[in-house]
Amino acid sequence: MHVISGRFKGVALTTPKTGTRPTTDRTKEAIFSHLDSWQVLDDARVLDLFAGTGALGIEALSRGARELVAVESSAPAAALIAKTLTALQRNRSWERGMTARVIRARAEKYVASGAARSASNADAAGGSAKSAAFDVIFIDPPYAFATEDCNQLLSDMVAHGIAGGNTTIVLERSARSDEPVPPEGWILAEHRDYGETAVWYIESALETSEASETSGATDE
Repeated sequence: MHVISGRFKGVALTTPKTGTRPTTDRTKEAIFSHLDSWQVLDDARVLDLFAGTGALGIEALSRGARELVAVESSAPAAALIAKTLTALQRNRSWERGMTARVIRARAEKYVASGAARSASNADAAGGSAKSAAFDVIFIDPPYAFATEDCNQLLSDMVAHGIAGGNTTIVLERSARSDEPVPPEGWILAEHRDYGETAVWYIESALETSEASETSGATDE
């Protein structure tokens, strides 16, 4: 596996021998094609839950994001992400003001505890962020992760302010999984299937409505 595009293009990503299901290059390219077209990655603050190899968060850094928080419960996988991030920070393409860290924790507990909100507020207070909420959140749980638990995770992110009005959530699931239920005030903005993988793009209904109105005004 490697970084597909951007400032770190071609950098190799080490994959744990067991316990992770890396996003395929085809799916990753499709996801980032969407995000690039929506222009949500420049200077973005990114949260990568169930980070696995860290591929999604690191690809976001490569394509313009400024901050990455990767959350992974597996000790070997978290250690590999940390090793990769350390190497990237020594890369000549690493820019001043970029930050990245890995947190070893279960994603659902990390979110429910409010830890992500606390860290987010601290960063915002320090002037390194535009708001307390993350701009882009990747969620790539194991296929066995129950849909009910996934729905609860989405609700907890909104309840704790981790996801806000300008946040784009990218949820990766098995194509056989039930459709997720977004929190109140949020919508399933888009859905794509790539073989056995389903990708859902979840956004605030208010933000989507405002974007549509702006587009309509421009067209006129």
